[in-house]
Amino acid sequence: MKFRTFTALRHRNFRLFFFGQSVSLIGTWMHSTAQGWLVLKLTDSAFYLSLVHAMGYWPLLFFAPIGGVAADRGSKRNMLIITQSLSMALALILAVLVSLGVVQAWHVALVALGLGIVNTFDIPARQAFIFDMVGKEDLTNGIALNASLFHGARVVGPAVAGFIIGIAGMAVCFYVNALSYITIIAGLYMMKVAPPETVRERRPMLKEIREGMGFVRRSPVIRAFMLMASFSSLLVIPYIALMPIYARDVLKIGAAGLGLLMGSAGVGALAGALTLASTGTFERRGRASFVSGILSNTAVLAFSFSRSTTLSCALLMVAGWGMIVQMATVNAIIQVEAPDALRGRVMSLYTTVFLGLIPVGNLMVGALATWVGAPHAVALSATAALIAYAFLAMFNKTMMSH
Repeated sequence: MKFRTFTALRHRNFRLFFFGQSVSLIGTWMHSTAQGWLVLKLTDSAFYLSLVHAMGYWPLLFFAPIGGVAADRGSKRNMLIITQSLSMALALILAVLVSLGVVQAWHVALVALGLGIVNTFDIPARQAFIFDMVGKEDLTNGIALNASLFHGARVVGPAVAGFIIGIAGMAVCFYVNALSYITIIAGLYMMKVAPPETVRERRPMLKEIREGMGFVRRSPVIRAFMLMASFSSLLVIPYIALMPIYARDVLKIGAAGLGLLMGSAGVGALAGALTLASTGTFERRGRASFVSGILSNTAVLAFSFSRSTTLSCALLMVAGWGMIVQMATVNAIIQVEAPDALRGRVMSLYTTVFLGLIPVGNLMVGALATWVGAPHAVALSATAALIAYAFLAMFNKTMMSH
């Protein structure tokens, strides 16, 4: 097996993207951690905590295909400059509201919704732009390195946020996030992007969306992996929104402990991303995705029963490892299967089923947590996910053989 951990960094544009994000994503995770703690402080409600978390994803469920069309029509680099600038402005608004002492729960929800709207354009463009920066040969490595950044920041950001909340307050976390966007915006401006070889004729947006949906419908491989992603989004990932409840009420470890829990999942995810980056392109990615998904779901199920901080952190590391291996391999398979002219739209549909369904799962699990408590809600949803995976393996052989 050939080890090629940093191969994608030989591409100048990807280097700029990589190092720009290395700072920006730490700010993003600081914002996410502080947002959850702020909502819990303002509302003391598991359901509202899940609701606000869901607000950041609702737009993806309904409007991500529009972002995919926009990504296919124009410059992905220019679109990312706009979306990152808007995200910076929204983070700054929340920081000012908190520092002035006037913030209310509905303010946080509106900012989360605004970031969700921005992400309907940012995420499809960002996913498809990786292919443009590194090409097919280094795609898996590029996706894995990008994921390693995201989850490396997931380790650092929550830990820093928990420390800062304790000594300086939540507003500082939001200010740091706003400033951190400068690095990725600067990196995007410094890139050299060649114009497309051919200019694609623009047609009515609905027709272009249907074209992307038609391709996915005709591809059994893409359909199978999108179904897999939907199970994770609805039934497994929503446990993240309940982490403040676990930190405060179940494990009783406070804001610093919240950073520790989220950071533990990030450590596992970072390890998974680096594993993929080191091994490069490999065969039977479908089987690897399925097995890692089972591992992740099982770890989340075990976590729901844990009352030990040490054991909980260990299980979250396993869950993070399995989740990132699963999603990075699914991402690579779908991008390779999609033609260049449709990649933005195909990735927008993947964004819809992967990220867009998260708010649905958040609301289901949040409502269930209000009724039976957070641990039982997580246990029930993880069990349902394992059952769904079993049926998928029995009735869809395409995924296992790809």
